[in-house]
Amino acid sequence: MIMRTDPFREFDRLSQQLFGSNGTSTRPTVMPMDAWRDGDVFHVEFDLPGVDPASIDVDVERNVVTVKAARPPRQGEAEAEQLASERPHGIFSRQLVLGDNLDTGRITADYRGGVLALEIPVAEEAKPRKVAVTTTAEPGRAIDA
Repeated sequence: MIMRTDPFREFDRLSQQLFGSNGTSTRPTVMPMDAWRDGDVFHVEFDLPGVDPASIDVDVERNVVTVKAARPPRQGEAEAEQLASERPHGIFSRQLVLGDNLDTGRITADYRGGVLALEIPVAEEAKPRKVAVTTTAEPGRAIDA
């Protein structure tokens, strides 16, 4: 239903180690996500605390959902002495590759309490269904002895 690997995450981690970047001023690497299926609906939740709802962008192209959001740096951050910097700022982006059994035309998104929740219904064609079994009567035949 969903791609479990992020090919760019390992590259980001390696470049942060090599160049000493914590990701706060350029591209944050963390957009924690939970995903589960409940009946005929696939749920995805992203933790995005402190993000301006107007900065959230959810795009769908075929079976790929792209979520982008931005958390701006604090005012006066450049002049202040940083004591700790664990909350990333900047642009967040994550892509989900969905299976063909989900209806990407009916995705809904809701941002509340710092959590972006997507609901993706299972496509009607993918839902289990009964197939009617018919019988055809064969005409009677004479048996030769």
